[in-house]
Amino acid sequence: MQIAKQPRFESLSSRFAHWQKAADLVDQCIDLMLNLRQSGHPGGSRSKVPMLIASTLGAGMRWDIRHPEKAFGDRFILVAGHCCPAVYALLAVYNEALRIRHERTRDARFLVPNAAERALYWEELLWLRHKGHLPGHAEMAGNTLFFKFNTGPSGHGMPAAVGEAMALKHAGVGEVRVFAVEGEGGHTAGAHHECKNSAYGLGLDNLIVLFDWNDHGIDPNANSSVVHGEPRTWYEPYGWRVAGTKKGEDYGEISRALLAIVHDERPAGRPGMVWFETRKGRGYHKFDYHSHGTPHKRNSELFWKCRADFQARYGVEFAGFGDLADPGEEQGRVQSKAWFETVFSVLREDRELVDHLSDTLVELGESVPTKPKGFRLASQVNLARDPSWLAPERLPAQLFVAPGTKAPNRQGFATFGAWLNAEAAKHMGRPLVLACSADLADSTNISGFAKAFGDFKGFDWYERNKHPEGALLPQQITEFTNSGLVVGLAVTNMASDPEQEFLGYWGACSTYGSFSYLKYGLMRLFSQLAQDCPLKVGKVIWVVGHSGPETAEDSRTHFGIFAPGVTQLFPAGHVINLHPWEHNEVAPALAAALASDVPIVVLHLTRPAVSVPDRAKLGVAPYLDAARGAYVVKPHDPQRPKQGTLIVQGTSTTESVYALLPRLLAGEGPNVKLVQAVSWELFQRQPESYRDSILPHADWFDSTVITNGARRLMHDWLPHKVAERYAMCSDWDDRWRTGGSVEELKQEARIDPESLWRGIERFAVERAQRLAELRP
Repeated sequence: MQIAKQPRFESLSSRFAHWQKAADLVDQCIDLMLNLRQSGHPGGSRSKVPMLIASTLGAGMRWDIRHPEKAFGDRFILVAGHCCPAVYALLAVYNEALRIRHERTRDARFLVPNAAERALYWEELLWLRHKGHLPGHAEMAGNTLFFKFNTGPSGHGMPAAVGEAMALKHAGVGEVRVFAVEGEGGHTAGAHHECKNSAYGLGLDNLIVLFDWNDHGIDPNANSSVVHGEPRTWYEPYGWRVAGTKKGEDYGEISRALLAIVHDERPAGRPGMVWFETRKGRGYHKFDYHSHGTPHKRNSELFWKCRADFQARYGVEFAGFGDLADPGEEQGRVQSKAWFETVFSVLREDRELVDHLSDTLVELGESVPTKPKGFRLASQVNLARDPSWLAPERLPAQLFVAPGTKAPNRQGFATFGAWLNAEAAKHMGRPLVLACSADLADSTNISGFAKAFGDFKGFDWYERNKHPEGALLPQQITEFTNSGLVVGLAVTNMASDPEQEFLGYWGACSTYGSFSYLKYGLMRLFSQLAQDCPLKVGKVIWVVGHSGPETAEDSRTHFGIFAPGVTQLFPAGHVINLHPWEHNEVAPALAAALASDVPIVVLHLTRPAVSVPDRAKLGVAPYLDAARGAYVVKPHDPQRPKQGTLIVQGTSTTESVYALLPRLLAGEGPNVKLVQAVSWELFQRQPESYRDSILPHADWFDSTVITNGARRLMHDWLPHKVAERYAMCSDWDDRWRTGGSVEELKQEARIDPESLWRGIERFAVERAQRLAELRP
């Protein structure tokens, strides 16, 4: 049997009997694992089985179950991540067919390499939702690398699917498809509206949504009672190609619908959606919302009714059939193991089915190309492999401006972005970073990644028909989806050995700091994936633009004092936050962060232009020291008693401190030390000797902070609660700031020079009192 590149209905139709029997085995696996665990989602898992069978056995995906890491296998994203039991069961049946065939033939083609870690066998179903085993929602790790993103939160998987399709399309391998499985309930999440627009605008005809239309979720209200329309009207107005069937259990109808979209020879840049009308809880004897998230009670009458159906069809008998006693999970595991063996005896005894499944899976795997024609990432150089080119001392002088120049830090970001992709063009012939913004590309200066640098004219905007090589992706106000788009880029590894190297794109997205929460959901899932997935991932630059009260004219709905705090909601070491206060600090700090092994880099930028200081004249550490996370602006005067240390962060706050610096250097006022806080994470990566030279424990203990943000967002830098009480910050009175001019807001936030002077004096004068509070 040969797998045709363009399968035909006539060749598929001869397989339907095998597909039906395979589906029956999958159904039993779903039921048995949920009966044992008494946790999970049977209804949607059951309803999706027929479309999953058809999509993975010839009518849809080109993939290799033995090598889920293959660069050019089709991607599978279970947007409806709660239905993972269906996929676990599917993989268990397929892997068992391969195992039986290999045992019988000893043919290495049927062997899954590193099977102990990568093959999902039915024995693993006995440990659903237990630590170290199959998780309750889809995760891309271990023996579930078939999933190409971590999913489950409603709608979250769809933006990542858009990003993965974009990476493949931009790399010239649009023949590699991304399949995203969703239902009508999850489809009501706003992400789908954003994704449908984005996928059309980007020309992602390699993105295919498989849509399970069963009309029910958890609550008793049918989807159709609160949502107008049907799948065709939900997608066609967005420019998508649509096909489907009201007979979602009929393999002939399913195959015709899949062939019409997946194998459309003239997709014309339009994404595709295939819908299947199904019954939630198909074959489970508990239907619709009743079946969503509640399995039958262990060994209940309805559980046995499902077993009776299988017994009648295949002439087997489950041990203890009809026994309603609940033995508990531990003894139930022994019981369930015997039942799984009964189920798989049906497969083992059907040589024709074993041969069909194993041959099909191997031939599908061998149909995955090693390097498709048109692949644009074939350069011998891979800048993502060796970060030495990002060493701060190697950065070109053109990234910096002279002292006295008035420029916003976001301009420094634009120049850095232009330089980075110019380097990529020089060494790889393509962009390293693909960037997007919610109609704020120039405003937030993320457009720099598409701009000219030196003799390089820039990659310019991406346009799906006229300029598919562009580096700046046109996006409208799709804040949430933009986040998923860039993490999807970073997950798409096209290296021949993806466990050792990342080959693909880094992603960058930007928005106002006050809207940071719209980006967090996808960043959180990406961070979890990056932690545990054995495949290398790329990097994401999350630009928190127009942050702080410096965005005063837009008023408090638009400036971020508290909202940027979501960028800290990660385990230590999983994100690097950067707070360069002026233009020249951006390049060294960002380069150092990108050269690290941390996948998410958050760049906090502000709107106003500020004068770049003459550091040499003032005795301030050079701007390259921003790469080290912290540096000394002014040491203590050794001739006078110390009165404390001030840790400074933010543009307007630092500008105000520099306005006070001549007075402090002249000996007027308190003898305080000033430390610039660029990045806690970069600072923690420095040698202990450097950290002690900047902020020894005694100085840190005797310190407080000055920030344009909220005091709680400085928690890493604050040594204790007494220091927090003396913090000079925009939320000094625990109220939302209002709006006005920058100067008016600085005064309201008490981060103007005079307000800070008063705060510094109080901090210094009350030193003895402060320290006394800290004594036991």
